[in-house]
Amino acid sequence: MSPSATEPEPELTTPGLVVLEMAVADRQEAVRLLAGRLFDAGRIDDLEGFIGEVNAREHQLATGLPGGIGMPHARTLHAEAVSIAVGITAFGHSLDFGAADGPATVVLLLATPAGSYSLHLQVLATLARSLSKQAFRESLRRAYDAEVIADLVNSTVDFTDL
Repeated sequence: MSPSATEPEPELTTPGLVVLEMAVADRQEAVRLLAGRLFDAGRIDDLEGFIGEVNAREHQLATGLPGGIGMPHARTLHAEAVSIAVGITAFGHSLDFGAADGPATVVLLLATPAGSYSLHLQVLATLARSLSKQAFRESLRRAYDAEVIADLVNSTVDFTDL
């Protein structure tokens, strides 16, 4: 389902999809918390089904990126549009997403519609390119404001070419 010309593409994330000072025990709790935000916002229609898909993906290959980033993701039957929930860990907390350089302090949970394999790969690649820039990662960590973080993700990650 693509929006009509009069209906704009929904934003990738919103302030309501951002969790500041996230202090969870492990990546499974982080995924559950962030997926809950997606569910509460109506971005996914089955919380447990989506969490199961994300966990199945996590078992295939680690989703940690260099620079303290966790990017769990799934192509899912439970989403109609690309959505991202963002978690910034509390000071002194970090989560192991399997990155070679250590645990994550920024977590982006990505949901893309199941039928959009190429879109899913393009979104992942675009996010990874943005997140490879230290200035972008530091801006996310230092924002301390859900609206600023949502704006950073929405404006820095350009999906107009996708």
